[in-house]
Amino acid sequence: MAVLAALPSDFGYVIFTYLYSWIMMAYLAVKVGAARKKYGVKYPAMYSDKDQVFNCIQRAHQNTLEVYPQWLVFQTIAALVYPLTASVLGAIWVTSRFSYAWGYYTGDPEKRMKGAYGYIGYLGVIVLSIYIALQQLGIL
Repeated sequence: MAVLAALPSDFGYVIFTYLYSWIMMAYLAVKVGAARKKYGVKYPAMYSDKDQVFNCIQRAHQNTLEVYPQWLVFQTIAALVYPLTASVLGAIWVTSRFSYAWGYYTGDPEKRMKGAYGYIGYLGVIVLSIYIALQQLGIL
């Protein structure tokens, strides 16, 4: 219980944001698994030599995996001081990854940009993390 007492009272929102991100990651993974069956791409191949749609589905998941660890770190730093703001920014980022994936799933890579609004959430938690670091150092 001591750990819970040390967290901001609104940190529950952050936990729900993490759970939302877990649902998003699971969804993207399931879509890749289904696409492997549909397009006949066997493990351990990452991509298809024949089908761009499969590659787009795979890239939507892979790109999200590439940025997810950094997002988790900055989301956590921001959430320790500004839990509600971080949760809103996090929800924006997670939702944008669905939009990104759905655009990519069309097979037209340019349509992935439907998720570009996610930079609001992603860069938002980075800026908050920098602000918190400067506060901790006594610069602000």
